[in-house]
Amino acid sequence: MRDVKAEIRAALKSALEKLGVEPPEFIPVELAPNDKPGDYGTPLPFQLARTLRKPPPQIAEALATLLPPVPGVREVVPVGGFLNFAYEPAYLAAAASIPPKPFPKRPGKVAVEHTSVNPNKELHIGHLRNVALGDAVARILDYAGFEVEVENYIDDTGRQAAESLFAIARYGEPPKEGEKYDHYAGRLYVRLHQELGEAGKKEELEPEIRKVLRRLEAGELRGEIEKILRAQLATMWRLGAEYDVLLWESDIVREGLLEKALTLLKKTPYVFEPQEGKYKGALVFDTSKFIPGLEDPYLVLVRSDGTATYTAKDIALQFWKMGLLAGLKFKPYDTQPSGRALYTSHPEGKPMPFGKASATINVIDVRQSYPQQVLKAALSALGREDLAEAHVHLAYETVLLEGKPLSGRKGHVVSVDALIQEAVARARAIIAEKNPDHPDPELAAEQVGIGAIRFAMVKTEPRRQIDFRWDQALSFEGDAGPYLQYAHARAASILRKAREKGFDPEAPLPEGAEETATPYEAELAKALLGFPEAVEKSAAEPTPHLLAAYLLDLAAAWNAYYNAKQGGQPATPVLTAPGGLRELRLRLVFVVKETLRQGLSLLGVPAPEVM
Repeated sequence: MRDVKAEIRAALKSALEKLGVEPPEFIPVELAPNDKPGDYGTPLPFQLARTLRKPPPQIAEALATLLPPVPGVREVVPVGGFLNFAYEPAYLAAAASIPPKPFPKRPGKVAVEHTSVNPNKELHIGHLRNVALGDAVARILDYAGFEVEVENYIDDTGRQAAESLFAIARYGEPPKEGEKYDHYAGRLYVRLHQELGEAGKKEELEPEIRKVLRRLEAGELRGEIEKILRAQLATMWRLGAEYDVLLWESDIVREGLLEKALTLLKKTPYVFEPQEGKYKGALVFDTSKFIPGLEDPYLVLVRSDGTATYTAKDIALQFWKMGLLAGLKFKPYDTQPSGRALYTSHPEGKPMPFGKASATINVIDVRQSYPQQVLKAALSALGREDLAEAHVHLAYETVLLEGKPLSGRKGHVVSVDALIQEAVARARAIIAEKNPDHPDPELAAEQVGIGAIRFAMVKTEPRRQIDFRWDQALSFEGDAGPYLQYAHARAASILRKAREKGFDPEAPLPEGAEETATPYEAELAKALLGFPEAVEKSAAEPTPHLLAAYLLDLAAAWNAYYNAKQGGQPATPVLTAPGGLRELRLRLVFVVKETLRQGLSLLGVPAPEVM
């Protein structure tokens, strides 16, 4: 795909040089509104008004006279303070006739940590948003040219894991027939918390739970944790999410990373042991220089009893991720459904090139914003402002299900497994109704069901709460995954029929075919040409909702093209169009299909060939 916006920007910079004006760092170029002349426009004259001390309309007129020829532009139109560009339909069609390709490789590594669910129970719908966001961001960054390392942090020394293992031992009952092991552990975890709510039970059972916790910290129960973890991974893999490496908290402690991190921090003036007051005997981090406005800027890293806090372990992990610490060893763990290798930290492993990232993204809900600020503060305390700036907390809000909040401890949850089963069952019913002769309804139901719930998790800006509702998520109209999948399948159907008739949509266009383009092709081409920019913006934020919004716009443009009428008749027939125009339209349909397929893939949404 040609970058027509870049060509416009280059021409505008040339005009600014003739005016003797330093070009701004970024010149905005957007699609022109439908009720205005031209195809693309820029508000640049408004940006220059203060510098040039002239009204924007006057600046727009001056720029129009100074612009060098812009490829494909037939007219430059000042519109008030805007400068619009009207294109030849043939140029836009030719520019959009090349399918999208991954971006060139960029320097540096981005570590994306997501999922990181406590290994004590099944995933619920709140975890699903984390998985969907993190997996989509990793895919987008990879496509955008970055080296990406996808990490899943296993908190195997935490209280929740200890309670689940204690519950399994205490109640002694086996899993029910067909019950996944993570669901079994979660069921007994909830039962334990019900018992702990009884009078005197917490005091009675606490010493026994702490014994399990100490065994976890010593690495004695790793095999028991793995039973739960592998059941969780089966859910993640069914969703299409895969990882590069599992990072176990016990390994971080065992390999001395925690102590190494604390040693580095103790050398700064911000980490010390108070000799009096409520923090006496503890190791605290004075964050006041880095996180202003806190009522109490002291953060405990090591309690007075010598136990480290979660945040201290997170700091050690962050230091390792960004190459400030070494020491973890790794070994192969499993082969994932796509064939991608999964590795794990392990005391019996060997050094491998994990970590040492130049940037990190932690996908954690918004309630963990303060601990994520502390990670940046710890990097700044070491004088590594560059690394602090390169750490991003991709914060997201909670998820409601049909308007109701969730609570794992109280057992008020809907598991991701149950959500998938329900989504697939509903998709199966819709497919049976709409296409009873589908060649593979089970595959399609799986693809539509998974696609519906994944798209529902990424289409919304992460800091907005989601209220997941079945009728919206599985809709074949509007902003839903099945709507995009159906747009892709419609394009695939046209291409299948074309190949059956002996046409090759991927063959080079006949000479002069682009000259047959009409304004209908130009509108579709403009929608297609926005894909690289949508990917770039989603990678820069980073958030997948920008790409999701673009795909919805593309599907709308494609549907408008497909359904266009002129004089009551179809305006854009493909297979029955005259020679030249037929080949051009086939090529654009092919690019529509490939762009939707690639965009859906970056969001982790399957793209069915038949719906």
